[in-house]
Order: sequence, then C-alpha cells, then structure tokens
Amino acid sequence: MRLLVIPPPVQPEVFLEPRGCPHADCGSQHVQFRQAVRKPVRDTQLNEVVAHRYQCPRCGRTFRVYPVGVSHDQTSARLKGMAVLFYVLGMSYGAVTIALGALGCPLSKVAVYYAVQEAGAAVAGLRRVAVRRGGGRVVGLGADLTSIRCHGTWLTVGVGVDAVTGLALSIDVLPSADAATLTAWVTELADAIGAEVLVSDDADPFKTAADARGLTHQVCKTHVRRNTEAWVEAIAPALAGDADGSLAALGVAPAQAVGDCQILLRLVTERQPTSEASATLEAIHRRYVGATKPPAGGTMSLAYRLRLFSLDRWNLWGRLTRYRTWEGPDGERLDGTNNACERAIGWWVKERYRSMRGYKRPASVLNVSRLIAAMGNALDGLGFPLAEVIA
Repeated sequence: MRLLVIPPPVQPEVFLEPRGCPHADCGSQHVQFRQAVRKPVRDTQLNEVVAHRYQCPRCGRTFRVYPVGVSHDQTSARLKGMAVLFYVLGMSYGAVTIALGALGCPLSKVAVYYAVQEAGAAVAGLRRVAVRRGGGRVVGLGADLTSIRCHGTWLTVGVGVDAVTGLALSIDVLPSADAATLTAWVTELADAIGAEVLVSDDADPFKTAADARGLTHQVCKTHVRRNTEAWVEAIAPALAGDADGSLAALGVAPAQAVGDCQILLRLVTERQPTSEASATLEAIHRRYVGATKPPAGGTMSLAYRLRLFSLDRWNLWGRLTRYRTWEGPDGERLDGTNNACERAIGWWVKERYRSMRGYKRPASVLNVSRLIAAMGNALDGLGFPLAEVIA
C-alpha cells in the first residue's frame, strides 16, 4: 500500500484568535482575554501546552482557545494522527496501542478506535474532491462490487471511480447486488459527477443500470475475453464430435462449429468496431438460430448453447468496442478495462481488510475504506492533510 500523508502539526505558540463569543445564543463579536492557563496533553513531544482563557462581556461566560494541534481533548492531533496512520497501514487497534506505548506515547485501545472512526467519518465526500479536480465533472464512471464480511454476514460494497484517472469517487454499502439497487446507485453517482459513460464488468445488472440512466456503456474487455476463452475451450471438444447430434440436425458440420467458435474468439480478442465484424457475428448467430430451446428442466444442446453465446456476443459488441471510438469533451480516452475499479478495491478496501477477521459495524467498513481511499487520492498531489480529519 502506498500512501502520502501529512501528519497533523502541533504548534504550541500559534493560536487562532476568537472572532466572537462561541455560544450561539449570545452572538457578541467582542471578547476579552483573561489569562493563560496550563493544559496537560498527551503528545509525541510535549507534556503540556498553554491555553488562552477568554470571557464574553455580554453573557459573562468564559471559554478557552488552544494552540494549533490541541483541543479540549487530552490527546493532541499529532498523536491521534500517528495512531490513525499505524492502523490504516495494517496494525490492529491493540497493536497500535502497544507500538505507541513502546514509543513512550501511551494511548488506550478505545482511544485509538475512536480516533480512527472519527477520522473516517470526517473524510470529505470523495466524489466532490474528484469533481473539483476534474474542473466540475467526471465524464467516465467506473463501477464494481465487492464483498466484505461484517459481524458474521457479507456486505455488498459498491466502489465508484473516475474511469479516466482512477481517482476513487464513492465507497458505499449497498442492500443487494440486483439490477434495481445498482440502477439507483449508478444513477445517483452519474448525476452527482456529470458522467457520460459507465465502465463495468460483464454483469447484466450494470448493463441495465447504464441503459436506464442513458449512459454510454463500456464492458471490461479483459473480463469478456477471458470468459470467451474459457467458454470456447470447454465446448470445443464436444463440438468437434457433435456429441449430442444437434449440429447434424441443423446441417452444420462439426468443423464449421469449431471454426465459428475460433472466429468468435478472434473477434473478441481483436475488438475492431467495424461493420464487417458485426456482420460476421450476426451470420454466426443466424447459422444456429434454428436450434430449439430445451424443455423446462432439460439440458441445452450444443447447438442451442452456441446460439445463445453467439447472440450474447453480437448484442455485446457495441459495449465491448466502445472505447475504440469514444472520446470525452476534453479528449479523455478509456483503456477498455475496469482496472481502475479493481485497483481501488484492492488498494483501498481489500488491502486493509485482508489482515482482519472482519469488521464489526457497517459504519466501520465505510469509515476505514473511505479514509484510506482519500489518502490514496492524494498520491498525485502534495499528500493527504490528516489534520483536516483529526478533531
């Protein structure tokens, strides 16, 4: 895991002067400095800092202003940031406690847990950050699903990325992986970022979601090629001997059927968006269109399987070759794969999850994954300022 993180600083001499009374029911713009008081603090370098005490002349109430990196909490932002960083790099809550204690900065396991969860909950919306970087919109949306074990059950987690740059846009726990759920999720994401094209694997619910939202759709060429290779390898021996006689019933020679499979595989491998390629797929399908559907509970014949598979690849052709011709408004291009989503799942979700027996709360899945993804999004910049999410 590669992360670029800026730890929270502690500046004991730097104070943000108050602009008025902090109590909402007062509203006074004037406050008076009363005294400087000592405050014990748990930190990697300091044992105490000085806090400034102010009083509001209107309501008479007092309040404190702490130096940068310190709050009313006993633990500094710097120590919390170190705990969060240790955790996202793979250490358990207990291991973080042991490591900090060995470094002379004791912090309880519960305090480490709260620091991590609060930081994750405070991460700004990933999609908003990506949209700002993209000048107001993200034209290519990559989407994929993964499963996370949480308290003995498996959660469906949807991961959305910028299909052009690979930036993580959204990590969400979804109620299911059916077409209706994915359609609602993809529609919400596409509307939020202004997407024009959806990149996904070959799963049918994503095709339904893209069509329902009116998005141009690119299915992952790698998934389709691998599936096609596996299908051809599995069926070719049976076709060569016309094992069930279904090819003879159509008047198709076994060598012709094997050759059609090889042509299908070649077209899927080359993926040239030409009318000749589409016409070839249509001709192959029509050669087996007479194969009959088996009765309920029956076994599909070889000819019928070839009929269905050729129809699927013919219907898929436009989605499979879209990346060859699609271009975004600013010249954006796609590589034809869903690798950006696969990387986001592997780096920002599964890399931390692999060392665990599972999460205990769905909120923890989101907090930790979104926090790591936000850190990963900052790799191509100055780094992720951890102080922004440390209370």
